[in-house]
Amino acid sequence: MFKGNTFWQIFQAGGFTMYILLFCSVLSLAVIVERIIYYRKRSRRRRAEFMLTIREALEKGNTKKVIDVCKNTDTPFANVVSAGLSLQNPTERELSSAMEREMTIETVRLEKFTAIVGTIGGIAVYIGLFGTVLGIIRAFEDISMGGIKGTNVIIGGISEALVCTATGLLVAIPAVVAYNYFIKRIDNFVTDMELCASEIKDLKGLKQK
Repeated sequence: MFKGNTFWQIFQAGGFTMYILLFCSVLSLAVIVERIIYYRKRSRRRRAEFMLTIREALEKGNTKKVIDVCKNTDTPFANVVSAGLSLQNPTERELSSAMEREMTIETVRLEKFTAIVGTIGGIAVYIGLFGTVLGIIRAFEDISMGGIKGTNVIIGGISEALVCTATGLLVAIPAVVAYNYFIKRIDNFVTDMELCASEIKDLKGLKQK
């Protein structure tokens, strides 16, 4: 049916819903690229290595080095540690509250834009099906006026309509995969923040004793 047609001709055959899917595809791709770059920048240093440096500095009483290490480490768990250690002689409750607030802030930053990809992954297929239904309706309208040539008309119309379904799947599958990947990365970041916060509370507790 589409043999000899250009990509643009096939695209136009899907109707106006193809433009909606194109917008969703571009938006999804932009968010995916932005989030991948963001996560890679924020995970350049390992938590165990970072906490070893912090532990050694705290044991020597070198608070300035601790703050400098946190500032020079662009990761969520470093910001959590910095939020706790920047307080002057905090109580255990104040230390926990400061780090928990920072964890919430960092989690919001990590989740930024991810809902867009999740939403596109959830609705792109339905947008494609909507375009297919409209195409089939149009094909039946054509066959009602096509007389003896109706069979050829409806086959052509349905094949054109199915372009929307195929495009919807093409947009949805990468979005769903990317969204699941983002959720996993965020969970890993949150785990690192929680572990760092727990270690800092233990180190502070031992120091006070």
